[in-house]
Amino acid sequence: MQYVNEAFNTNWVAPLGKNVTEFENEVCGYTGAKHAVALSSGTAAIHLSLKALGVGKGDIVFCSSFTFAGSCNPIKYLGAKPVFIDSEYDSFNMSPTALKKAYVKYPNPKAIIIVNLYGNSANFAELKKITASFDTPILEDAAESLGATYNGKASGTFGDIGIFSFNGNKIITTSGGGMAITDNKKWRDKMLYWATQARDNAPWYEHTEVGYNYRLSNICAGIGRGQLQALDDRVKRKKEIYSLYKKEFMQNKHIKMCPIPINCEPNFWLSVISLGKACQVSFMDILNKLETLNIEARPTWKPMHMQPVFKKVPFFSHLASGSVCEDLFSRSLCLPSDTKMTNDDVRFIASVVNEMTV
Repeated sequence: MQYVNEAFNTNWVAPLGKNVTEFENEVCGYTGAKHAVALSSGTAAIHLSLKALGVGKGDIVFCSSFTFAGSCNPIKYLGAKPVFIDSEYDSFNMSPTALKKAYVKYPNPKAIIIVNLYGNSANFAELKKITASFDTPILEDAAESLGATYNGKASGTFGDIGIFSFNGNKIITTSGGGMAITDNKKWRDKMLYWATQARDNAPWYEHTEVGYNYRLSNICAGIGRGQLQALDDRVKRKKEIYSLYKKEFMQNKHIKMCPIPINCEPNFWLSVISLGKACQVSFMDILNKLETLNIEARPTWKPMHMQPVFKKVPFFSHLASGSVCEDLFSRSLCLPSDTKMTNDDVRFIASVVNEMTV
C-alpha cells in the first residue's frame, strides 16, 4: 500500500513513474541481471524477447512441450515455427536427450525457449553444452521460478534473456505483469522501445516500426515492489509446505513428490505429486474428491504437442516410445500450495489423498 499510495499521491498512475523504474532496479538487484524491462505480462516478455533475438517469419524455435501456452504462443505471433522438446523425469524440464534429437533434423534454430517448470530449474549444465555447440540463443522462461537458484545463481539469468511472470497465481504478483531481464543493453532498449508503441524521438508521434502497448503500469509496479520484499519469506513457506506434503506421503508407495534436480534450490511454487502406475485411482478421481470438499487442485500442464492448436507441430521425445511429458500429465497433479495455508490444511489434504490411494 505504501508504494501504491505514493503513486496516487504523486499522480503517477499511468505506465511511467518511480515504481516502474525501481521495480526493474530491484529485480535486477535480486537476480544479478544488468537490465530489465517491466511489461504487462510474462507472455509479452516472451514475445519481445524473441523479437529481440531476431526471430521472424519462418524461423524455427525450439520450446519445452511441458508448459503453459504462454511459453510458445509468441512464436506464432512472429510467424515462426515451434518445435517441441520432451521432458526428463529428473526435473520435469527439457530433456537434453530429446534436444539432441531435435538438432539432428533442425540444426539451425533461431532460438530456444527453456522453461523452468513449477519452480524447478532446467538442467542448464547439460542443455547449454548442446546449445552452445550450435550457437543457439536461449530464452529462459522463468515465469514460475523467481526466487529459485541453480548452482547458486538466480533463476532467469541462465539464458541470453530471461523472463518472469507476475500473474495472480505466481509466487509474487503485480495483479498481472511480467518482466524481461538481460545483460545486453541493446536488447533491453529495443524491448522498451517496442513496448511503448515504438515511438521515435520526435516532437510528434513518429513511428518507423510497429510497436505494442506492453508497458507495466506504475500502480502494478508498486504492488510488485511490495511483493518483492516478501519473496524470500514466500519461498521459505512454499518449501515448508512441500516438505510437509513429502513427509505425509512418505509411507504411500503410490505417490512421489516432484523431484528436486541436482544443484537446484527451487522456489517450490507448486507442490506436484505423481501417482504410481499401479495406483488404482486417477488424478481426476483425486481432483473430483477434493472438489467435493471445496479444495481446488489442478492437473499439470497438458503438453503443447498434445494441444489441438499445435497438433501438426514437430515433437521430439526423450523416449523411444511415448514421451515423458505425456506420461507425467497422465498421472500427476498440483496440490494446493498457497503460503496462507496452515500445516493442518496441508495434513488434511494429504490425508484425503492417502485414504484414496493407500
